[in-house]
Amino acid sequence: MAQLYFRYGAMNASKSIQLLTVAHNYEQSGKKVMVFTPAIDDRYGVGIVASRVGIRREAIPVDEDTDLFHMVEAEAEKPDCVLVDEGQFLNKQHVTQLVNIVDKLQIPVIVYGLLKDFKNQLFPGSHYLLCEADKIEEIKTVCVYCNKKATHVLKFKNGVPVYTGETIEIGGNDTYSSVCRPHYYNPPVQS
Repeated sequence: MAQLYFRYGAMNASKSIQLLTVAHNYEQSGKKVMVFTPAIDDRYGVGIVASRVGIRREAIPVDEDTDLFHMVEAEAEKPDCVLVDEGQFLNKQHVTQLVNIVDKLQIPVIVYGLLKDFKNQLFPGSHYLLCEADKIEEIKTVCVYCNKKATHVLKFKNGVPVYTGETIEIGGNDTYSSVCRPHYYNPPVQS
């Protein structure tokens, strides 16, 4: 029975490399996967899933109007699995379409993404995924300042932590750090 999986973690928790590994494993077994990624995440180019360790692959870009269900349903050879990177950027309609891929087409869907933004609020896509996923799995990583589990994302502007501003600003380790709760509220002073 197909299921919708939401695998979330803080930045640098290995979400993208895990997606790439799952895709590779399916394809090595002669199975077909469809990989999607939101077009808004253009750090490595639109339609590219890339890990910080340097592995990347092309994916189908998703914008506000993309109908994921229709795209999968229209495939002559149905995929054995649908993989989605950066699930936090999905909208409610996208999540409903993923649910329909699972329930109507009986194709498993695995979505990887962040849970919360730097303001410590759920991303909309993550909110809907939490409501609809059959299985919710945390991918853990450690705080950049200590050995506690990273549960928050700290944003920096000119080396100073910020807690307000635009929710979506695509960036990497130069802009965001994964931290534990104590270091989110009391980060060490940058020198």
